[in-house]
Amino acid sequence: MIDTTTITMTPTALGKIRELLEQENDPTLGLRVFVAGGGCSGLQYGMTLDEEQEGDTILDQGGLKVFVDEMSLGYIAGSEVDYVDSLMGAGFTVNNPNAVSSCGCGHSFRTSEGGGESRSCGCGH
Repeated sequence: MIDTTTITMTPTALGKIRELLEQENDPTLGLRVFVAGGGCSGLQYGMTLDEEQEGDTILDQGGLKVFVDEMSLGYIAGSEVDYVDSLMGAGFTVNNPNAVSSCGCGHSFRTSEGGGESRSCGCGH
């Protein structure tokens, strides 16, 4: 099922993902966006180049495949993925409307459903 409204990518993020996929030169690969337990706010974002897995939602973003597992989709629906290159470093960030709090590093978050206990921040924030 292709649903282009669940997660969006900025043009900068799409450009960086295209660059990474071209280096791999494997047409079966797409970007996997997922949520895992951990991080200083209880949940953390993850992204990797991967193939489709059973149960994935497949999103078409600018002609690129984005894979999201069912559990992760509930936490990140409506989010926007961006790629930022700043003095603090370069990397992907997720602007998540479901997060009620997040760490200063932008890589971990907590939702109103209680996505885990907050911990001291290991990223220096």
